[in-house]
Amino acid sequence: MVRKSKEPAKPVVSAAEPDWYATPEGRRQTQREFERALKTGALVRSSGVSIPRTDPQLLTTLLEQAKVNATRPVSIRLSVADIELAKDIASERGTRYQTVLKEAIRHGLRRSG
Repeated sequence: MVRKSKEPAKPVVSAAEPDWYATPEGRRQTQREFERALKTGALVRSSGVSIPRTDPQLLTTLLEQAKVNATRPVSIRLSVADIELAKDIASERGTRYQTVLKEAIRHGLRRSG
């Protein structure tokens, strides 16, 4: 008795196969396979999905919300004293000093803007 493998067989793809599909013969063969699949019901032709147009104001709002939550790494030079002060504040709060620096920058930007 022959045991069947539990893993599906991987198709053997030669290097020339993708090039063959680009030839006129390959395109005709692909068209015939799609037509056969449509006839047998293995492929369903869709008339397309109607997606309503999104309000531009809503898109702008969503984009602004995404920007608030997105981050980007930045390199800045700070004095050692400022970093030590941020570390002291962070240890009192029980947070990291980078968080303290980010909050200070955010607060300063709001005040100046």
